[in-house]
Amino acid sequence: MRYLTVLVKPDGGKAFHPLGKKLTDAPSIERRAIHHIELLDDDTVLLFAEASGSKKHYEQIMEESPHVISYLTSGDDRWMAVSQFEPTEEVRQSLELQRKSFLVIETPIHFTSDNQLKITWLGTDKTFRRLYEYAEEKGQFAFEILKMGDYNANKSSLNRMVTARQKEVLEVAVDLGYYSEPRQVSLEDIGEVVGISSGTVGEHLRKAEERVFTELVH
Repeated sequence: MRYLTVLVKPDGGKAFHPLGKKLTDAPSIERRAIHHIELLDDDTVLLFAEASGSKKHYEQIMEESPHVISYLTSGDDRWMAVSQFEPTEEVRQSLELQRKSFLVIETPIHFTSDNQLKITWLGTDKTFRRLYEYAEEKGQFAFEILKMGDYNANKSSLNRMVTARQKEVLEVAVDLGYYSEPRQVSLEDIGEVVGISSGTVGEHLRKAEERVFTELVH
């Protein structure tokens, strides 16, 4: 089994769905992640999502949308929502393709700061090609491939966020107490263990921290 991580955005800067555009354009709402998405037998979409900000404004948008069939919310500052809505034909076809092509989404799907979707699909190179060809044919979505490789269920997602060298340096830093309070070692100490300069240690740690923290907040 293989994995493919991509950034997906509507081609031409359009929204994936009119409902999504309403939510994205609302400054009081921050869309954070999608934990489940499914095309139901009646061709409606079931979505389980995470957001923060004004839940009241979200509920107002959902009440007024002609696409929404039903919805539920739970939580306060950072809240969850289940919704059932009518998809656009493009969204329906993409979910239908996923169902027919033996593609699986590794959840959660994260929203980036500019409201692109960061998605990891599980499948085969053949199914990934079908997905890419579909996107090219329809011209509705733009794909930026971030990473692709063999999927290992025994590895955490950290292994796909950082390089092997960055992970090695990060593990040594944690083991030696670099992130303890008070700090137990310096970059020079870590460099001696790993066999690299303190400047290179700092560079590896900064890149690893950036990727891990970006994943956490998105």
